[in-house]
Amino acid sequence: MIEELKTFIAVVDKKSFTKAAKAVNISQPGVSLHISHLEKYFGTKLIERSNKQRNIFVTSTGKILYTRAKQMLSLLNETKEELNSYMDSPSGTLKVGASMTIGEFILPKMLGDFIKEYPNIKVEVTIENTKHVYNKFKNYDIDIALIEGTVPLENYTLKNFYKDTMVVVCPNSFKYNKNVKLNKFLSNQTWIRREEGSGTGENLNTFLNIQNIYPKNIIILGSNYAIKQAVINNLGITLISSLVVMEDIQSKALKIIPTKTAYHRYFSYLCHEKSLSKAAELFINKLNNL
Repeated sequence: MIEELKTFIAVVDKKSFTKAAKAVNISQPGVSLHISHLEKYFGTKLIERSNKQRNIFVTSTGKILYTRAKQMLSLLNETKEELNSYMDSPSGTLKVGASMTIGEFILPKMLGDFIKEYPNIKVEVTIENTKHVYNKFKNYDIDIALIEGTVPLENYTLKNFYKDTMVVVCPNSFKYNKNVKLNKFLSNQTWIRREEGSGTGENLNTFLNIQNIYPKNIIILGSNYAIKQAVINNLGITLISSLVVMEDIQSKALKIIPTKTAYHRYFSYLCHEKSLSKAAELFINKLNNL
């Protein structure tokens, strides 16, 4: 049954019997046989095939099995790793997804300390925006998600682990007319923001709405570094984590435009608490002690 489930996942992921056969290293008739076994066992059609099997369509029950199969295989792998490490030091593979700011400024030092303490744990890291990291977590492609934005509240654990300060920054040469109300002045600027699905972009939108700021123009860029460089080069201003711009403020490449109140947000982690591996537990303990 385990091999059949692996084959089924490959068919759904690859959207092809031929590609799935290569992925799991069996023949194409073998793939068909595995799918047939599963459909017989569960008593339902899982995959609709075209006459020449060039196109496949996953049925509603197939989609349910796909999610459950990934959960089952993940649990089996975690159980195997836990049994293997029962008498030894913690080992296994931990898959972590982090949004950009966390992945660039929080994770490196923390990972360095974690790997020194647990050298037998292999850590695989994916760094993308919050939306993409959340989708990987929901799909059980990663064990722990570290995010900056908001996500739907579903059947998982969500906990804050770091309080971040966000600042409005501009080039050091930028002149602010203090005789004009701040929100009116900021509305007359070009704002540079992250793409849709970014936690930083989401926080900027929230800030603009709260402060009643209506930018005359918006430039969208796909990374913190690109935004920082754009601001340094006089393309506009932005709201961004102080972690990203701290060195540039100290070197006077950028400066902060003071706001009446400080703007904070929280970095959070997501985990499937009922299926946590020992490696994931140890990693979360590190997060909670930051």
